Amino acid sequence: MFNVVLFEPEIPSNTGNIGRTCVVTGSRLHLIGLLGFSLGDDMLRRAGLGYWHSLDVTTYAGWEEFLAQNGLGETDERLHLLTKKARKTYAQATYADGDFLVFGKESTGLPEELLARAASRCERIPMLPDATTLKDAGEWAARVGREQSHEALRQDVCGNFVDPDDYRISALNLSNSAAIVLYEALRQTDFQGM
Repeated sequence: MFNVVLFEPEIPSNTGNIGRTCVVTGSRLHLIGLLGFSLGDDMLRRAGLGYWHSLDVTTYAGWEEFLAQNGLGETDERLHLLTKKARKTYAQATYADGDFLVFGKESTGLPEELLARAASRCERIPMLPDATTLKDAGEWAARVGREQSHEALRQDVCGNFVDPDDYRISALNLSNSAAIVLYEALRQTDFQGM
């Protein structure tokens, strides 16, 4: 069984989608720190559909509590810290039953200090650069109610173009990222039906 870990998730529909993916794959969901929503949020339940009541989910006040309750050290080989700031890709990693796939919050990812302390545990999902993927940045900006150019959109710490009122970024969203990495981990461990 894999463990999907969300560090301070901000968008309830992402967490709901990830929760649904956890249920259908027999994975556990761990939520760390301040959540950008209530666990009773309708958007969370709607995204989780009928699966939310079947989800094995645990919440933690912070990173240290998460590590302690799961018997982990910061550089434990069962940890896979997903970030855009890693050299190794998720497909180059080796996964084993019981591993923890850790994703940061939508707007800023995992904290820099955590990444620095556990650099050997960091992995990334390869993506095309914004210049290639955001050819329609003007249209995208207009869709969210702005008449801006590509350069006028704010960039987050990872270089994604962000609408601060909408949380849209040019990269994969959190639920897509979690599904991609989880399914690679399941493939490597001969998940039933793969």
